[in-house]
Amino acid sequence: MQKHILFCLLAFLNWTWVAPVPGLAQEVDTDGFERLTNGQDFSLWHGRPNLDPRKYADVSDDQKAKWQAEVEKHWSYDGDVVVNDGHGAYLTTNEDFGDIELRLQYKTVPLADSGIYLRGTPQVQIWDYTEEKKFKLGADKGSGGLWNNAAGSPGKDPLVLADKPFGQWNDVRILQVGSRTTVYLNDQLVVDHAHMHNYWDRSLPLFATGPIQLQTHGGEIRWQDIRVRRLSAEESNAILAERGNDGFHPIFDGKSLAGWQGAVDDYEVVDGAIQCRAGRGGNLFTEKEYADFAVRLEFQLPPGGNNGLAIRHPGKGNPAYAAMCELQVLDDTAEKYAKLDPRQYHGSAYGMVAAHRGYLRPVGEWNFQEVTVQGSKIKVELNGSLILDADLSEVTEFMKGSPHPGKDRISGFFGFCGHSDPVRFRNVTLREL
Repeated sequence: MQKHILFCLLAFLNWTWVAPVPGLAQEVDTDGFERLTNGQDFSLWHGRPNLDPRKYADVSDDQKAKWQAEVEKHWSYDGDVVVNDGHGAYLTTNEDFGDIELRLQYKTVPLADSGIYLRGTPQVQIWDYTEEKKFKLGADKGSGGLWNNAAGSPGKDPLVLADKPFGQWNDVRILQVGSRTTVYLNDQLVVDHAHMHNYWDRSLPLFATGPIQLQTHGGEIRWQDIRVRRLSAEESNAILAERGNDGFHPIFDGKSLAGWQGAVDDYEVVDGAIQCRAGRGGNLFTEKEYADFAVRLEFQLPPGGNNGLAIRHPGKGNPAYAAMCELQVLDDTAEKYAKLDPRQYHGSAYGMVAAHRGYLRPVGEWNFQEVTVQGSKIKVELNGSLILDADLSEVTEFMKGSPHPGKDRISGFFGFCGHSDPVRFRNVTLREL
């Protein structure tokens, strides 16, 4: 199934301001791509400048109308081709998108500078790779890089110079799962599964959803064949599982609890997944101990579901305190959990460090999570977004003042911490580091 999905993957004066209509339907191709332009109007788009998407809801209707007027003035069609004269508000989709495959073509002119914003965030860079004045900014490396990433980070600069000469169309294909972003320019890989940084707040992961924007930056640019395909949870998980999987080996055979110990009677195997029996609990953990490791798994939460990942568990005691930590596995959306301490929500090192919220898939869908443990440091990547990056040796304040004597453990068992809810785990793989 995953191979099939991956194969398929590889296969935008008198008038009245009208507020954009989120989710307005557009033509859908037989391959699942939605066409965002029609050669007639920009009904799926609106005008917006370089603006933190969190602030857009507070913008007045008068200001929005002014930006829309800029679309009328500076954006037009030449047949099916979208033309921007290099000025005005950015063409911005009415709808927000999460995990996507985006396809488009662009053609620009010397000295032009532009870009593609993803989730309202700059940007996949487009510029004149021959403009010597911008070589110090990286123009000589070509287009397609995540230009607003931190200097030296993966994706900041394109892997190869793939721009076509002026006058020719450049073909762009973007895959984005969480903040993990892959960019092909003219069929050449220029960004390889790199995290796209949150330009608006670098302490946060990239937003879970946001609009696609086409940037204006002083020179004419033409766009055509702008299409987007929404990725299902299964497709997104397959992409995440396929990338960087060297050295990972299964620690759950999908059929039995062979290789596991602890509360074996409180768990069962259902449809290829480890499931905590409803109304039961306890800690299920590996027979083998690990020091530094990375673990990948998929999990499915029922409404209000609660479980946890035991990290370097000693084999006895409450993993939240006796182990290095318990990483929460929790339905953050459940009303009964509305008033928890931030260090109790999903992905958090329980009672010690809070994870960023808002990156879980809807209840009932399968989530993909990768945990990396090296020394005292622990990272949690959920559905392609880094939600926890902590050094537990630096933690000095604990929830309710409860000590965590196990936080400095250097090895132990990996496992699940059942809390009576039928949470499921599957495709559990581990790599020792």
